[in-house]
Amino acid sequence: MAEILVIAAHPQLTHSRVTRALLRACEAVAAAQPGRLAVRELYALYPDYFIDTAAEQAALAEAALVVWLHPVHWYSMPPLMKLWLDEAYAFGWAYGPGGEALRGKDLWLACSTGGPEASYRPDGYNRYFFDAFLYPHEQTAALVGMRWLPPLVLHGAHRLDEAALQAHVQVFAERLASWPAWPEIAEMEPAPDCAVPADARPAEAEPR
Repeated sequence: MAEILVIAAHPQLTHSRVTRALLRACEAVAAAQPGRLAVRELYALYPDYFIDTAAEQAALAEAALVVWLHPVHWYSMPPLMKLWLDEAYAFGWAYGPGGEALRGKDLWLACSTGGPEASYRPDGYNRYFFDAFLYPHEQTAALVGMRWLPPLVLHGAHRLDEAALQAHVQVFAERLASWPAWPEIAEMEPAPDCAVPADARPAEAEPR
């Protein structure tokens, strides 16, 4: 099992310049640091959408840094990744009473948007700064006791020129290779405490 686990999700990977380039960077880092990094490409692993929860939790349990690599779909993550999250971050395992498996780990989001950065403003067609759409990701990290690292976001992926793409890929690769020696990590606080009590959800036998 690897110290760095990349969870990649792109439903049309063959048509993606950005995600494919970032995955190639993962391969390069893995080759340079054998045994340290592993990639789980969800759409290749689970084309039928049947998640092997035990396998995913085993990989997560061994990792110290979890990377979510995905394009932004409707201001969130692709559907298979959301299903993966529902299955892998289970009550009693990732959060709630006895759910300590992810506590103390780091979570890093590397995502891309089709729209340009200027569209994520109050006067743009997305109406909000992009950070507003990251609160569910950030709170997910907090709920399971993971430290939320500053995300790496690439805007305007559809019109990106090759030089800008390669510059972004280089930053991504350097961050992967150098973690946890990031200057900002030394100044970060641990994840906030978001303990979920046992009575916060009904028993399994009760109707929902």
